[in-house]
This record gives sequence, C-alpha cells and structure tokens, in this order.
Amino acid sequence: MKFEVYCDEALPDLFTSQRPRARYLMIGSLWLPAEMRDEVKARIAALRADHAVWGEMKWTKISPSKQAFYEELIDVFMSFGMDMRFRCIAVDREQVNLALHQNDGELGFYKFYYQLLHHWILDFNEYRIFCDLKTNRDRKRLHDLQRCLHYSNLSATITDIQSLPSPEVVLLQLCDVLLGAASSRLNDTLGQGTAKEAVVRKLEERLSIHGRIGPTRRTEEKFNVFRIRLDGGW
Repeated sequence: MKFEVYCDEALPDLFTSQRPRARYLMIGSLWLPAEMRDEVKARIAALRADHAVWGEMKWTKISPSKQAFYEELIDVFMSFGMDMRFRCIAVDREQVNLALHQNDGELGFYKFYYQLLHHWILDFNEYRIFCDLKTNRDRKRLHDLQRCLHYSNLSATITDIQSLPSPEVVLLQLCDVLLGAASSRLNDTLGQGTAKEAVVRKLEERLSIHGRIGPTRRTEEKFNVFRIRLDGGW
C-alpha cells in the first residue's frame, strides 16, 4: 500500500537558542493513504469556500474571525477516522545532550525526525515523505534521513523524502495546525479564552481526551504524542 506523510516542526531552533521560548521541540507528521490525497484536498477546498478563508492555513493564523473554520478543519481531520493519522514527537530541550550529536543541533534535530517516522513505517508499504521547506546547513540531511530509514526498514520502501514550501501544500498546513495544538498544550502556551484554546478544546473533545492533550500510549493511532524520554527509566 502507498502512503504519504506530511511533516512540520515547531520551535526547531530550541536546542541551540540562547533564549529558549519553550521546553519542547516538536515535530509532527500527518499520515494518509496516497489514494486519499485528492479527496482530502477537495474537502478542505470546500471548507475554505464555505468560510471564505484563503491563503495559508497555519496555527499562528487562528483568530476569532477564523475560529469556526479551524474548528471545522478539526472535523475534517476526524472524519477520516483511522485513514488519516497524526503523530508527533516532543523533545525536552533540558534533556538533550548535544555532545551525543557531535555538538550539532541540526544533526540532533534530524535524529529525532528519524525517531518520529521510523516506528510508524510498516513492512511491505511504500512511503513518500514531505517535509516543510527548511534551510539546512548540511544539504544532505534529508538524503541521510532517507538512507537511515531505508536501512532500518528493509521490508518497506521509502520512495523519497523531499522538502516543499508549506504555502503551496495544504496537507503540510493541516499538519502545522495539529502540531500547533499539541505544542501549545505541552509547552503550556495556550491563552485562556482565545480562539486557539477553543480549537484545541474542540480537538480534545473529538478525540475523547479526558483532560488535556499530552503524551499518549505507544499504541495510540489517531493522535499519537510521543514524548521521548532521554533520561532513562521504564
């Protein structure tokens, strides 16, 4: 079976920032069968037309005037059931030892990208992975990521990994919104009574989460939040 994976990141410079604004660096991924891509895009296009919302969908663009649109965008995500899944990794900057990554924050970032993707790649499937366009110091990062995923998943096929500009790719934008929701809860940056809080609460309600979005069990398949433990333990 052929799958597509759309990835985005939040706070990617957190490992090296002298003035960190949050605790968790987050990388998100939206997974769906390749044959569903056009249907999802059509559903989102229809939703845009209903609400007259144009331009890039983005977590940072959620405002009171667009709250209803983003709440219904959550409904679109949920309506596909297990045919559309989200997984993100949360990396605690306080636990990251850059010495283990050759003192290279960019290298460390892509090692966690690997951790995000590797555990959801299943045998005998084909995957195309699309990342938000990001300027890397080392231009081989995506190539190296693909190579590592290939060697650790020999019974699956990683057709390619490429970066695309999110303003032109609506599924990267959907990933951005879902990742923003997860990051706002884990980093505790959500303002009370805001449109963003309403969108997050809508997502939590639709996911039947009792409480707040937080780390999930490994087996959670619809909205998986993987808080990697770098300090050992069970």
